[in-house]
Formats: sequence, structure tokens, C-alpha cells
Amino acid sequence: MYFTLLITVILTAVVLVLGAYVIAKLIGPRSYNKVKGEPFECGIPTHGSSWIPVSIGYYLFAILFLMFDIETVFLYPWAVVVNDYGVMAIASIGFFLLVLVFGLAYAWRKGALEWM
Repeated sequence: MYFTLLITVILTAVVLVLGAYVIAKLIGPRSYNKVKGEPFECGIPTHGSSWIPVSIGYYLFAILFLMFDIETVFLYPWAVVVNDYGVMAIASIGFFLLVLVFGLAYAWRKGALEWM
């Protein structure tokens, strides 16, 4: 039973994707010119190489943002069931937040939050 459901889902996905592709090709606008294929930024032609080194600080800042964003996602289900589990729920979330605070303090001390 589950095998037929799996096959049905896969076939439906393939048909929908191919159908969307075919419809887009049939009714989509067509404009072929040399300028359309060139890379640009803000309408100004690029000069030199587009590959420039980016500071690792931006990546570290993004990872820290994701870490605390995911923390928020984990806090919501905990807040829903905290009354059911009592003191154990408080202790577990306290430990979770303590680890995150230590991680933030470590990143702050190492200078991961500094832009320059």
C-alpha cells in the first residue's frame, strides 16, 4: 500500500514539474539578444573580476544568526509543553540556554561579532 502511494507521489511530482516547464516554455516571453546574456550588477557593466575575497567575519556572523534563530524555533515547542513536564522542562531549557550563552560569550571574546 505504501509503495503505491510512494509511486503516486513521485509520478505526481514529475508530472507537475514537467507540466510547469512545458507551460512556461509555451507561453513565456522570448527575447534573444546579446546583452541579455551578460552578467551585470545594478545595470552597470562590471569591470575586472567578479570573484573577490569576502571576509570570513560575514560567514561567522551568519552562522551565529542561524544558531540563535534555530534557538527560537526550539523554544516555541518547549513553551507549549512546559506545564506538562514541570521542573524537568525548566532544567532542560536552562541547560540549553546556558550552552547557547557560553557559545555567544566565546564568539564575542574571539571577536566574531566585530565587523572590522
